[in-house]
Amino acid sequence: MGKVVGVGGIFFKSKKRDELGRWYQDTLGFNIDPSYGGSHFSQEDAPKNACTVWGPFKEDTDYFEPSKKEFMINFIVDDIHQCLKQVQEAGGILVGEPCEDEMGTFAWFLDPEGNKIELWQLK
Repeated sequence: MGKVVGVGGIFFKSKKRDELGRWYQDTLGFNIDPSYGGSHFSQEDAPKNACTVWGPFKEDTDYFEPSKKEFMINFIVDDIHQCLKQVQEAGGILVGEPCEDEMGTFAWFLDPEGNKIELWQLK
């Protein structure tokens, strides 16, 4: 049987694609490719033991709130507190307080288009 071996991308509609791309480039260091307006992340650049998680949530979950979107994106970061500072300085809205568990530290924000983003710094 053929099987999925990873996530090949995250794609979504944006009201102001180029503006949102510049925000992520300026705020969190994305390398935006002008030919398609997106960025790619090489697996060898990820921390040891990093992984991509695929997980459907129950329809009535409140985990994505306060966003009204039906998805949430998680980004692995190297310095979660510095990233949160950059997000806040760039006008992103922080959601809740960072928390730590056996997987690492997690924190959340809303980007300029109201997408809830989860940041994850591995232990």
